[in-house]
Amino acid sequence: MKKKRFWIFLILIGVGILCWLISWIPVTEHISLDLLATEDKNVRIALITDLHSCWYGSGQKDLLARVEKEQPDIVLLGGDIFDDVRKDDLSKVAVAALAEKYPSYYVSGNHEWWSGRMDEMKAWLESAGVCVLAGECETITCNGCIIDICGIDDPTDIGISRWREQMEQAYGQTDESHLRLLLTHRPEMVEEYAKYDYDLIMAGHAHGGQFWIPFLRKGVFAPDQGLMATYVNGLYELPNGSILEVSRGLARERVPAPRFFNPPEVVVIDIH
Repeated sequence: MKKKRFWIFLILIGVGILCWLISWIPVTEHISLDLLATEDKNVRIALITDLHSCWYGSGQKDLLARVEKEQPDIVLLGGDIFDDVRKDDLSKVAVAALAEKYPSYYVSGNHEWWSGRMDEMKAWLESAGVCVLAGECETITCNGCIIDICGIDDPTDIGISRWREQMEQAYGQTDESHLRLLLTHRPEMVEEYAKYDYDLIMAGHAHGGQFWIPFLRKGVFAPDQGLMATYVNGLYELPNGSILEVSRGLARERVPAPRFFNPPEVVVIDIH
């Protein structure tokens, strides 16, 4: 009996290690949304969040090749691209290469504020050609489609009052005839987001709930959501009809616990 239990224990350990290794391998998640009035227009977005200065091959080649394969029109950087503990080098390599090829937009995350170097990070991003959004809206034309790209800071340092001011300020610059997008770090603020008529809201922060529970569509734990977190992975429709997309992010070696059933991801969103 003891020998049998020992082998069962070893098998369970082996299965756990295998699940962890599989969950280390990044994926590209494809999403298609019908948000445009005309059928002949298409916009492709690559959403990258929570890189946390993690390693994706020499020169970040694995991450860059994954994005290049998809040929996005726009790259959105949804916060915690840098980290408060790890050095900036790996993130800078990835971001510089992306910004050289694609129009790129960034909002801050909580770890970047925790670093105490947010101003330095934003200055570097702007020097690399990234548009840093902090309560602003950038209106662009892409493939014949007029898009309002709004972005807000993470509230970690600026506080909720200023965060709400940024929300109001950014939305006030939009036009209802345009495709209206909001880039934010935090997904759990759904009651606030539902006050505004955005077509699509994109966030990260939750790291997929660390352990993703497929049939329940919940994460075991996510920051600022606690246990059995809801807004951690994929698409959610808000009460006002806005769509919220939550990326699982790209953090690997910089996570509090191994990922399970929750591989890191680049999200590619095709808007028709």
